[in-house]
Amino acid sequence: MRRSNLPAELNRFVGRAAEQDELALLLGEFRLVTVVGVGGVGKTRLVLRSAAALQKRFADGVRLAELASLRDPELVAHALVEALGLTDHTVRGPREVLVEHLAELRLLLVVDGFEHLVEECAALLRELLRGCPGLTVLAAGRRPLRVDGEAVLTLAPMADADAMELLAGRAAEAGAPRVADAGILRELCRRLDGIPLALELAAARLPLLTAEQLLRRLDDRFRLLDGGRRGALARHQTLRTAIGWSHELCTPEERLLWARLSVFAGPFDLEAVEYVCGGTELPADRVLDVLGELLAQSLVAREETAAGPRYRMLDTVAAYGAEWLSALGDTERMRRRHRDWYMGLATWCELEWFSPRQAEVAAATDVALPNLRAALELCLEVPEDASLAQHLAGTLWFYWAGCGRLSEGRHWLDRSLGVAAEHEDARLKALWVLGYVAILQGDDTAAVAALHECAERARDSGNAMAGAYATHRLGCLALLSDDLPRAEELIGRSLEAYRELGELNSNVLMGQVELALARAFQGDLEGAVALCAEVREICEERGERWTRAYALYVLAYAALTGGDHAAARELLTECLTINHLFHDLVGLVLALELLALVTMAEGDPAEAAVLQGAAMPVWDAVGLPLFGSANFNGPRLLCERQASEALGAEGYAAWYGEGQALSLDAAVDRALAERRDPAGPGGAGAGAQPRPFRTGRAPVPDTRKPAGSPSTSGGEAAG
Repeated sequence: MRRSNLPAELNRFVGRAAEQDELALLLGEFRLVTVVGVGGVGKTRLVLRSAAALQKRFADGVRLAELASLRDPELVAHALVEALGLTDHTVRGPREVLVEHLAELRLLLVVDGFEHLVEECAALLRELLRGCPGLTVLAAGRRPLRVDGEAVLTLAPMADADAMELLAGRAAEAGAPRVADAGILRELCRRLDGIPLALELAAARLPLLTAEQLLRRLDDRFRLLDGGRRGALARHQTLRTAIGWSHELCTPEERLLWARLSVFAGPFDLEAVEYVCGGTELPADRVLDVLGELLAQSLVAREETAAGPRYRMLDTVAAYGAEWLSALGDTERMRRRHRDWYMGLATWCELEWFSPRQAEVAAATDVALPNLRAALELCLEVPEDASLAQHLAGTLWFYWAGCGRLSEGRHWLDRSLGVAAEHEDARLKALWVLGYVAILQGDDTAAVAALHECAERARDSGNAMAGAYATHRLGCLALLSDDLPRAEELIGRSLEAYRELGELNSNVLMGQVELALARAFQGDLEGAVALCAEVREICEERGERWTRAYALYVLAYAALTGGDHAAARELLTECLTINHLFHDLVGLVLALELLALVTMAEGDPAEAAVLQGAAMPVWDAVGLPLFGSANFNGPRLLCERQASEALGAEGYAAWYGEGQALSLDAAVDRALAERRDPAGPGGAGAGAQPRPFRTGRAPVPDTRKPAGSPSTSGGEAAG
């Protein structure tokens, strides 16, 4: 018997180095290792490659048994006898022949394509492993065997770099022109989920279509990628047959859940599946088990997110399910159930935002965003549901304003308010939220229009709550426009209305912080500190952190103005940490600039310039022209003037450029790093004294060099 019957490779193997290493480790520890994955993901190619590389471990070689074309379960044992090259003319059964032959051998048996014969295959392999201690089995299929002692390796789609290499390589083999645009190539690979079969079928189209044309046609991927590959197994000739083979292997309940899961646009949790997909044909108490079977067959993948475990379908698998759902005539009903679930989730998140679960809410909304978008799209598709779109877009105010999603929030608010709707309360909420978002974007014209419309309609309809929010946000606009008396008057009036209406949430507390800022900018630091101390106390009681960060900003402003640099730094450290946690770029950049001024006051102009530079890309991301406010710009302008005086224009520009090159995470890490003594070796402030916020005293020149700067003499290292 030959040591191996593995086929030779016909083309270059790409990627999967980590998976090969993992398989080698598993085969050293377990006697049965099963590689599972969705159709076309490359299971067969990986196990054949790995088996060939590991032949030397097995004294009696490696044998391959291909079961994909086998239909009769009773012939599984015969197929293994044939794969081993055995001839037996006795009346013994094939199982007995196999056990006797393998009993004394050290051999690796590769079993490929067993999923449609899983029961018979599992029973046979269990018997062989029990009776043949030198036997190791490496199996590849679309579901685990579920035999005692089995180790399962779930093969994921290819990473971007490997997928791009595979697509480009196979396209070149097909005689296609080189795809020059790496971005287009990457997007093609992502749209095809990094599934090698899909990539190879797409490569076969590239001699005829450009990459851009192919990308535009991928909405009909099953029709596009049906060219077939001569000599391939029937189930691997087209993308449809590859996924369709998995569909055939499913039970009716599994097919139904697969179809219904196609309405999800991104990661989803078990509770969402039970609500959206449960029903008469699939009771909610069956959903868990059926989902587990789809997970076992790699039709659904589990992933860990910041909000906890979630499930996801590859786009290709979901597209097949969507076709099936359409054939059942159930698409619109399932989309409405999906919308209703995510509207409920948004409502829960809005309520829980004012609680100790604020960070959890931010993470959950982040993960749910693709599904929230799908829900908003459905609301906007149906004219009579326009008020639902306005309600949902308004309900997500905490996410748009508090988690760095101003641009996307503006998109949905503008779209929903552009449609006539009957539910006035929903429109009013969307209007004041639009005004709020527009203010934070620096779009005063849109903010004024939305807030005045909200105020007028609220007055006409008797909606006192919406009127209070409109007044509040007009006061916020006055604050950012440096009209401090008007800001104080409007925000104060809205706070009184909130108290009368019994309203208490993050928005209300933010109003109190904004009132404090108006007073601080007018010189009433004592009044500002009193207001923010109260906010801080309420936030501690409620577990609220987002508004707390803004209260800490005001308290730090007061501390710095009073010359207490240590207190200002401590307050801003917590403030910046919270802003970064929620990805609140507006709060983050304000804190970063005030921290730069604290650093300047501590006698370190170089580091102050770095933080100033780090703030600029954040402003660019926010899209604000620095608010256009002299008061909010004050720390930045003062720090810039003092640091430039200390470092000189050229020195300031160099340190500023170093900060400007930092990523957001790196900038925050640098700002939060434990402070060294600026008067220490190489420090900028040797001999400098801490200075109050508003002094104009000249700081001590800095003698350090920014990263990459040339030294002053040929032999001196830049420090």
